Amino acid sequence: MRTRPLKVALLGCGVVGSEVARIMTTHADDLAARIGAPVELAGVAVRRPSKVREGIDPALVTTDATALVKRGDIDVVVEVIGGIEPARTLITTAFEHGASVVSANKALLAQDGAALHAVAEANSKDLYYEAAVAGAIPLIRPLRESLAGDKVNRVLGIVNGTTNFILDKMDSTGAGYQEALDEATALGYAEADPTADVEGFDAAAKAAILAGIAFHTRVRLDDVYREGMTEVTSADFASAREMGCTIKLLAICERAEDGASVTARVHPAMIPLTHPLASVRGAYNAVFVESDASGQLMFYGPGAGGSPTASAVLGDLVAVCRNRLSGATGPGESAYAALPVSPMGEVVTRYHISLDVADKPGVLAQVATVFAEHGVSIDTVRQQGKDGEASLVVVTHRASDAALSGTVEALRKLDTVRGVASIMRVEGE
Repeated sequence: MRTRPLKVALLGCGVVGSEVARIMTTHADDLAARIGAPVELAGVAVRRPSKVREGIDPALVTTDATALVKRGDIDVVVEVIGGIEPARTLITTAFEHGASVVSANKALLAQDGAALHAVAEANSKDLYYEAAVAGAIPLIRPLRESLAGDKVNRVLGIVNGTTNFILDKMDSTGAGYQEALDEATALGYAEADPTADVEGFDAAAKAAILAGIAFHTRVRLDDVYREGMTEVTSADFASAREMGCTIKLLAICERAEDGASVTARVHPAMIPLTHPLASVRGAYNAVFVESDASGQLMFYGPGAGGSPTASAVLGDLVAVCRNRLSGATGPGESAYAALPVSPMGEVVTRYHISLDVADKPGVLAQVATVFAEHGVSIDTVRQQGKDGEASLVVVTHRASDAALSGTVEALRKLDTVRGVASIMRVEGE
């Protein structure tokens, strides 16, 4: 074993960073044996140096992250500060000064992953980011290494624990959205400002990363259609149960049937109770992968939190350190396919539409005519009426999102339609 330690700079020492530092210290002998050389925490960049950080030598703590990554003797930089800047500049600087990088920064990778990969390649360095998508769940490496010889056609997943906890509570207890969100906040699953989670921004960043790797195509955050889950109601869950379904916030990345383009989207959807993703409870994550040769694969586990995320970071750290010792680099960006990313209007799926209508003869015929005029075929219809008002639930066959949008716009103009209560896509069939 080489005796000179590999030096690691840690950018950020919050929930994840502190756990990374702890594991590096408590598992130092095991990590050294697995890597083939000791690893040494050489510096920790933080914003508040006066805060007591148990197990970390105060002499290692600095507020000058730029100076730390420029030192020249750093082998690996672990970035867990998040956000776009200064993370982007620090990572680029690290590559230029001889260090490889392990990151958990989904937002940055979804926005500028291609540029970061280019700098890493230009400097013959590694950029690893297993922790950016699904915490401890091994997903990035299987997609870009284990399935490198296969053709992935679809990635369908629950990639945000907060939203899954909320929707699971609404389903299992009958709680409303706000009640379930309050419980998630009290238990520490939801941030004080949950917008990034409940409006789908977090999942959309992860979808961009997954789609890029799965389809060997550059997919940026702006390419991902995003729809939050704040409008999901108890009535939606009641309708889902009548169909033998539940509701999940899904990240869906798929090839078109002709293979000529890809799509990436995040939105709430009904999925059959028989689908493996329907049984994912609480704050857990799961990703379902469909490919030509291997068929259907499912990856399941805790998708967030200090220890699970740190586990993924340490896995990358071991891999990058091994590469460092051998003088090699691991897989970089694979974007050779360069498939176009189609707009949401071209996505084809089934839909569940709930309408508030007047309870009088001829309404169903009017509604059915609108669907027919827009080329959307109806599968089932359910109507309930009372005191001159009625609800009409329509489930369609597969249709394009553009055709469905045109249908809904026309329905809103009918005098007999009081309102469109909800529109839910039906996936996983």
